Amino acid sequence: MTMRSLPFILVLPLGLAACTVGPNYAGPPKSSAALAGPAFARGADAVVAGPALARWWEPLNDAQLSALIDAALAHNPSIDEAQARIREASAILRQRQAAGLPTLAPSFMAAHLDIPPISGNGDRTNFTFYNLGGTASWEPDLWGADRRNNEAARATIGQRQASLADTQVSLSAQVAQAYVNLRDAQSRKALLTTLAERQSHALDLTKQRQGAGTATQQDVERAQADLQSTLAQGAPLQAQAEVAMNQLAVLTGQAPGALDAQLGNAQPIPTLPAQVAVGDPAQLIAQRPDVRVAERALAASTAQIGVNKAKLLPTISFTGILGLGGAKMGDLVDPSMGAWGVLPQLKWAGLDWGKGHALVRQSEAQRDTAEAQYRSAVLKALEDAESSLSRFGAARTRLAHLAQGEAAAQRDEALGAQRFAAGTASGLEQIGRENARLQASLSLAQANADLTLDFIAVNKALGLGWKE
Repeated sequence: MTMRSLPFILVLPLGLAACTVGPNYAGPPKSSAALAGPAFARGADAVVAGPALARWWEPLNDAQLSALIDAALAHNPSIDEAQARIREASAILRQRQAAGLPTLAPSFMAAHLDIPPISGNGDRTNFTFYNLGGTASWEPDLWGADRRNNEAARATIGQRQASLADTQVSLSAQVAQAYVNLRDAQSRKALLTTLAERQSHALDLTKQRQGAGTATQQDVERAQADLQSTLAQGAPLQAQAEVAMNQLAVLTGQAPGALDAQLGNAQPIPTLPAQVAVGDPAQLIAQRPDVRVAERALAASTAQIGVNKAKLLPTISFTGILGLGGAKMGDLVDPSMGAWGVLPQLKWAGLDWGKGHALVRQSEAQRDTAEAQYRSAVLKALEDAESSLSRFGAARTRLAHLAQGEAAAQRDEALGAQRFAAGTASGLEQIGRENARLQASLSLAQANADLTLDFIAVNKALGLGWKE
C-alpha cells in the first residue's frame, strides 16, 4: 500500500456514511379521536379553561403544606434515585457518541534479549530494542448504526427525565393527601370530643331523670350506647393522625415521628380555590409525565430498528500502526527509523440462518408494542382525568348539601336555645339539638376533606406538580 492510495481508502467510507437505515421517528401516533374535544367531557362546574399551575398546591394558601411538599421534592430518596438514573443515561449517551470516533492507543516498549547459542560452538545473542508508537482503529458508521444508537440513548434520557417528573407529581400528591388526612383527623377528633362531652352530660341528666321516675333504664342504656359509639370513633382518628404524620416524615426524607411536634397541633383543612383551571386537554395529557415516558420509549424502540438493520450490512474497519524505534534510544526520535501500516478489514454477517432478520422483526414488534403502550397511556390518562373531575364535581355538590344541612341544624339549635331559656324545652332536648348539630358538622368536615382529596386527585390526573 502506498501513501498515494491511503486518502482514497479513508474517503470512501466517509461517502458511504451518509446512509442511515431504519425508520425515522415521526413523533407519537396522533390520538385525534381521544383528544379531539375542546374540553374535558365531565368537567365540574368549578373547572374553567385557563393556564394550570405547575405548583397547584399554592392556591390552597397553606404555608405548612407548601413547605412539606418542597421538602419532599428536595429530600425524598425516590428523587435522588430518579436523578441518578438520568445521570446514568447521560453517561451511556456519551459512551455511544464516543464509540463512532477513532481510537488511539499509544505505547512504549523497551526490550532486552539474551539468547543462548543455538549450536554448541555459537555465541550468545544479545539484542536490545526500543519502540515508541501507537495503534489507531476506526470503524466508520456506514449505515447509521451509531446515529440510531445515539437517538435511542437520547430518547432514554428523555424517558428518565419524564420519570423524574412523574415522581415529582406523585410525591406532591402523596404529601398533600397525607396532610389533608392529618388535618381531617384532627378536626373530626375535636368535634367528637365535644360531642362526647355533650353526650356524657346527657347521660348524667338521663340518670337523674331515671332516679326521679321520669326516664327508664332503656333511656339510660340508649344514652350510654350513644356515648360509647362516639368514643369508639375517636380511636381510629387518632391512629389516622399518627399514620399521616409518619407518612409525611418519611416522604420528606425523615424518620417516623420527626414531625410530630411540628404537626401535632390541630389546624384547619386547606381552603380550596373557588375555581380550578385545567387548560387545554390535549396539551395537558401530552405533557403528563407518564405519557411522556411512553412516548420516549416509543422513540427509543423505533431507533433500535435501525441499529439491528445495520447489523445485516457489511462494515469496514481500519487499523493503523505507527512507530519509531531501533536498537538505540536515539532511534526513538529518528524519522528514518519510522514504520507505519494500515489494515482495512471488511466484515459481513453472511450466512447466519436468518438470525439477523429475526432480530429486526423482534425490534419491529417491540416498536409496535411501545406504540400500543403509548396509546394505552393516553387513554388511561384521559380516563383518570375525566373520572377525577367527575368525582370532584360530585364532591362539591355533596359538600353544598351538607353545608345547608349544618346551617339548618345550627338554626334549630338556636331556636331550641330560646325555648330552653323560656322554660318550654328541657335540657335533654337542647342537648339533643346540639348533638344533631355536631353530627352535621362531623359530616361536613368529612365531606370537606373528601373534596380537598378529590382536588388533589384532579391535579395529579392532569400531571401537575413537576418542574424542570
